[in-house]
Amino acid sequence: MTYPVISLFSGAMGLDLGLEQAGLKIMISQDIDPWCVKTAKANGFQCIQGDIRKLIAEDTECSFLLKPANLLPEEPFAVVGGPPCQPFSTAGKRLGTNDPRGSLFMEFIHVIKMVRPRFFVMENVKGLLSVAIKHRPLKERNEKPLKPEERPGSAFEIIKQTFAELGYKIIYGVLDAVHYGVPQFRERLIIIGSRDHEDIFLPKPTHFQVHQDPSYRWRTLREVIEDLENNPGPCASFSPERIRFLRMVPMGGNWRNLPPEVIPEAMGGAYKSSGGKVGFYRRLDYDQPSPTLVTSPIQKATMLCHPTQDRPLSVREYARIQQFPDDWKIEGKLSDCYRQIGNAVPLGLGKAIGQMLISVATKSAEIKTRRVRGTSVHKNMSEVQRITLETII
Repeated sequence: MTYPVISLFSGAMGLDLGLEQAGLKIMISQDIDPWCVKTAKANGFQCIQGDIRKLIAEDTECSFLLKPANLLPEEPFAVVGGPPCQPFSTAGKRLGTNDPRGSLFMEFIHVIKMVRPRFFVMENVKGLLSVAIKHRPLKERNEKPLKPEERPGSAFEIIKQTFAELGYKIIYGVLDAVHYGVPQFRERLIIIGSRDHEDIFLPKPTHFQVHQDPSYRWRTLREVIEDLENNPGPCASFSPERIRFLRMVPMGGNWRNLPPEVIPEAMGGAYKSSGGKVGFYRRLDYDQPSPTLVTSPIQKATMLCHPTQDRPLSVREYARIQQFPDDWKIEGKLSDCYRQIGNAVPLGLGKAIGQMLISVATKSAEIKTRRVRGTSVHKNMSEVQRITLETII
């Protein structure tokens, strides 16, 4: 059986590849970034390049997605994507700093409304759960109670309400990819919706920090990148000054492991700033999962230095940590490649979500068939319909 999927804001196709590993089929993808589109096409995917706002404005029925996928409304198994939820600059002034009604979230909603997929999957940053629509100036915070739109989480309340108005049952939660066989700590907010109100659920963890069976333990950097030490591929570089300090940091350490007398020089103005600053002069640990990959491994506050070599992680090592296959082509300049891979959803997390959707769909089909077959042919047809609907709803 085919499980056709429409992918929006597809990026480097991490979520999409994970879903395909689970058994789903990406029929069409879309992104505004030309390098992401070239990456998708270089790997055999059909991908539309364009601003989703303009694409929808020119074709409100979303045939630009349905036609190339050879699908009709209600036929897609799922629509998936991670819409950036920051508002448009003009809409932000009109609706409020973080109002999702002024963001690309509404384009995602419009596609769901027109396409009516059986399921949808939306991923985003976990901070979306606590964002307020409007932020009161700090000096006014204690003057009077917060208005509803000023309360933490008010933006997400609008998102939930909008999905409900479309008739979708939703579940959501923050999932850490490390619990799904990904050698990386990476938390993402996952929202899953069901058009037919099926028994969707968040995927159960498959990997744990401690387990008697090693195959169920967290995966480590050593497992996925140690064999690349002599052939890491294209790689950014640290400045000589940063290398000088990094050579003083042991595996798994950071700026706190520097000799006390050089810390002020190494840290500069950040030395007296607040916060843990764990990413400064960070050297990764082969025997631990990677920290969350970012769009560049050489930024001062989020360094990703190789465990044993005085260099950043390479693009190929980035891809290994995100679980892209070694033959996956990544188009663009070095910075474009880092950005695409660093922004991706790890394949293991996408696969876990896809497996859940297929299990729900398979279970629903089996229950429906069993109930209908077990109903007497002499019963009133309305009773048959009632039993079937009760099973699905």
